Amino acid sequence: MIDIKFDPAIKELWPDYHVIQVECNVANGPTPDTLWSELEQFADSFRQLHQMPDINKRPAIAATRAAYKRFGKEPNRYRPSAEALCRRMVKGLDLYRSLSVIDLINLLSVMTGHSIGGFDASKVEGSCITFGIGREGEPYEAIGRGPLNIAGLPIWRDAAGGIGTPTSDNDRTKLSAETGRLLMTINVFGSEMPDDEVIALTQRLLETYADATDICFRSVAV
Repeated sequence: MIDIKFDPAIKELWPDYHVIQVECNVANGPTPDTLWSELEQFADSFRQLHQMPDINKRPAIAATRAAYKRFGKEPNRYRPSAEALCRRMVKGLDLYRSLSVIDLINLLSVMTGHSIGGFDASKVEGSCITFGIGREGEPYEAIGRGPLNIAGLPIWRDAAGGIGTPTSDNDRTKLSAETGRLLMTINVFGSEMPDDEVIALTQRLLETYADATDICFRSVAV
């Protein structure tokens, strides 16, 4: 598996952080109707049970927002992806149907409350990724958003620069229909589901909807 390191600032500012690292071979074709149906069913049930003020109170989302503030980023302007997806569901807005791995990550994210990075492992530069905090002026091209000010955001970097934040992944390492090897980082700032349940859910989704093989899991703490 790709090696993982942490910038000392992460340990100092959020010592309870850990990441569930996932690597596997995948087939990333168009999202099947079965996956989309599961995502829509979850969205419907979530919308019936939650109102907008409830979202920020989910333990995993609340912890991620608190970490943002401690790192120096305003979470209402740069919402963690899990929060943004949950807000769309409660508002009754359509989710974006894409590719199987992307949509299963979205489903996993809203079910767990964790903001998750999904990267094409073949596009990651070097043999190690490092989790740190974005710097002023650091270039970053977010998927579908263009240049993103990542100063103060928690960020994964490879040898060439940033590849993902809990707000948005980088265009350089994004998943595509040609992706054959997946690297996933499940960012755990705080939990509402035990890690073993998160791992079991991740494995089910990957095997069911992405024909995943050679699945490897590892939990790495700061």
